[in-house]
Amino acid sequence: MSCILCIDTSTHACSVALSQDGAVIFELAQKERAQHTILLGGYVDQALSFAENHAIPIDAVAVTSGPGSYTGLRIGVSMAKGICYALHVPLISIPTLQLLCVPLLLQVDNADQARFIPMLDARRMEVYTTTMDFSLNELAPTRALVIEEDAPNPFEKDLEAGPVYFVGDGVQKCMNRLSHPNAFFMADAVPLAKWMFPLAEKKLACGDTENVAYFEPFYLKEFVATVSKKKLL
Repeated sequence: MSCILCIDTSTHACSVALSQDGAVIFELAQKERAQHTILLGGYVDQALSFAENHAIPIDAVAVTSGPGSYTGLRIGVSMAKGICYALHVPLISIPTLQLLCVPLLLQVDNADQARFIPMLDARRMEVYTTTMDFSLNELAPTRALVIEEDAPNPFEKDLEAGPVYFVGDGVQKCMNRLSHPNAFFMADAVPLAKWMFPLAEKKLACGDTENVAYFEPFYLKEFVATVSKKKLL
């Protein structure tokens, strides 16, 4: 099984992990505040030193692709691309919203009957979100959504169909608005590199890698511009 260096800087958290044989063998994470420029280089150095000291070759680098913080994504992707060039290994991109849902698959009872709705805070009452099934296939496109107090619940159909898990830092401001017997909230969850390995290993096995020279992450500001343009058309 391949060894993958995983990097996440898409939100305020900064984390790095190494995975091998379907398990995490090294991890460093700081979840309190954004310190990517200070922490990421040291975290990566320690991960690479761990791999070298244990004679484990790095086979690929995985990085979160957004949506997320412009600065955070830029720092993480730049680091990942630099390592790929230096080690001559492929680059794998992992969507932030998909990553948020990974730990739920291991923690939730009857997860195969549930739907997962990750949410990233986009200020005011707006969130960036999608809806996923147990296999993390998108049931709705990634979109910017305003949770309005007087508007109908946008997830009513999902909630009527069965349990729905809302996860991520965008959930806190929506919890009262989304109240329902089938609604479960995990507002303190953040995307972390240690949860990237099942997605990254699957992509690497399928040869689903990025062009290192041309890859760019999915910045929130670009997402807003895309959505605004569609509204004008």
